[in-house]
Amino acid sequence: MPKTIPFDAHPERYDDWFEQHEAAHQSELRAIEALLPDAGDGLEIGVGTGRFAAPLGLEHGVDPSPAMRERARERGIEAKDGVAEDLPYPDARFDRALMTTTLCFLDDPPQAFREAHRVLHPGGALVVGFIDWDSPLGHRYEEEKTQNVFYRPARFHAAAEVLDLFEEAGFEKMQVRQTLFSNPETMSEPDPVWEGHGRGGFVVIRGEVPC
Repeated sequence: MPKTIPFDAHPERYDDWFEQHEAAHQSELRAIEALLPDAGDGLEIGVGTGRFAAPLGLEHGVDPSPAMRERARERGIEAKDGVAEDLPYPDARFDRALMTTTLCFLDDPPQAFREAHRVLHPGGALVVGFIDWDSPLGHRYEEEKTQNVFYRPARFHAAAEVLDLFEEAGFEKMQVRQTLFSNPETMSEPDPVWEGHGRGGFVVIRGEVPC
């Protein structure tokens, strides 16, 4: 089954999760904000419904799901059809790029990182937020993913693997942040954002294109 089918069929259910788990969503946004450059032309790869791109000021997005793109456009995002492994943009088009909870759905992560590198200016930054498999929350998501309509086909990655993907694609100056130390289902306020990885279920890594 194509990985986009659940997202095409249930865009409202996807959006509802963020409404019902505002503290977890804010934790993720704060971790991304800690590393995402706050200026420049920006792209979210796997933009979904725009839940991250819109509050973070990223005007462009790409996603293979028509239903998700439509919701992203309603949030003011210029959303294009496409996949991370073959971005519909010219070389050195953007100053900053974001991938949030997209990595686990990719068919070819190394190619996706090479494509992100290609569409960024020298000195541009790629920021990737993901569920860290090598964390208590990551282990729980892995165990329960067959019960989740969106995560059934997911392949979660450990932070060490993602750092390798950055390096292999030619990025440098990596920085790492983590959050979601609590259960997202029961959080009443956002978790802190710490450096490094290993405890937080949501990890954010930033790498830069060499100048």
